[in-house]
Amino acid sequence: MQQGSDHALRLDSGLQGRLEAQGLAFLAGILEIEVERYPENMDALAELGHVYTRQGRHREGLAVDLRLAVLLPDNPTVHYNLACSQALLGHTSDALDSLEHAVELGYDDASFLALDDDLASLREETRFRALVALIETQGGD
Repeated sequence: MQQGSDHALRLDSGLQGRLEAQGLAFLAGILEIEVERYPENMDALAELGHVYTRQGRHREGLAVDLRLAVLLPDNPTVHYNLACSQALLGHTSDALDSLEHAVELGYDDASFLALDDDLASLREETRFRALVALIETQGGD
């Protein structure tokens, strides 16, 4: 059997997209069961929020992120993810408030913040640009 990239299996983009969607739906189902059985499993809950977002289930992702913000109020990544969910739903002011809180708690990755597609709706906002500048002046990435 000859090996090499010339003979690699290539899926058309439609099939690949359907397979990815099925995989995400399966993963969401598993995580939902895990979170129901073990509500203290914050890693599973956080991953469920990410999966919902990747599926375009933004309202459900926001519900997860709001829950995590109550359970882990001092976690900057939780508040960053909350801002992403809020931005995806067009809740600009809430998203900026959450981002500011994430930075207050120690979020410091300016380059990721500036390029995150989930926050695209905020890029032209003065408060958003000020946050990126603040992180950069504090020595964030």
